[in-house]
Amino acid sequence: MTEEPAFTAQDPIRVFLLDDHEVVRRGVADLLDAEADISVVGDAENAEHALLRAPTVRPHVAVLDVRLPDGDGITVCRELRSRMPGLAVLMLTSFDDEDALLDAIMAGASGYVLKQIRGSDLVSAVRTVASGKSLLDPAATARLMHSLRAEPAQPAQVPPEPANLSPREREILALVGDGLTNREIGGRLYLSEKTVKNHISRLLAKLGVQRRVQAAVLATHLQQPVAEGRPVR
Repeated sequence: MTEEPAFTAQDPIRVFLLDDHEVVRRGVADLLDAEADISVVGDAENAEHALLRAPTVRPHVAVLDVRLPDGDGITVCRELRSRMPGLAVLMLTSFDDEDALLDAIMAGASGYVLKQIRGSDLVSAVRTVASGKSLLDPAATARLMHSLRAEPAQPAQVPPEPANLSPREREILALVGDGLTNREIGGRLYLSEKTVKNHISRLLAKLGVQRRVQAAVLATHLQQPVAEGRPVR
């Protein structure tokens, strides 16, 4: 068995913070720096700065806000983990959002907690993900699992290649299944976020589901046919 890393005051957990509110960053930094085995080694107020700064300070854990003025923490999570595969990411958000939780999981986040979390629990969460374990907000996870179980027979009833989805909708469904946000899908397909949102609303209706998380499950079942579809020019 692989031994869990042992962090000490001499070799602390190196943490990077991303939040657009300075007061929040300072508060979290003070909270974590008060622990002997944790050291905040850098921070950023937006996605652009986080992608520039985080790799240079070699953190063990990145604590990322989900919603940012120039993007979102889920995109930052995916990009940082592609550069630093060993990085553990803890998503910290004010919003209890099932879609964001699913996107975070698919982007490789190790944890997802609400900002209403107690300070001592946040410290424990940082230690948990630094040790290589996963940690998700129990209430949010329970609701997500309930949504995924809501129509357990639905995926099996969907034909292998739904004829009522346009090529563009199948393409977007595949990207939803990959955990991309509306902003990322728009960037990939050269569409506005509003256009992507409209496409997703229509494909949800065609698939007979109400939640994006259910569409992501369907996309997994339809992955092979979707992957073989010709790209839309």
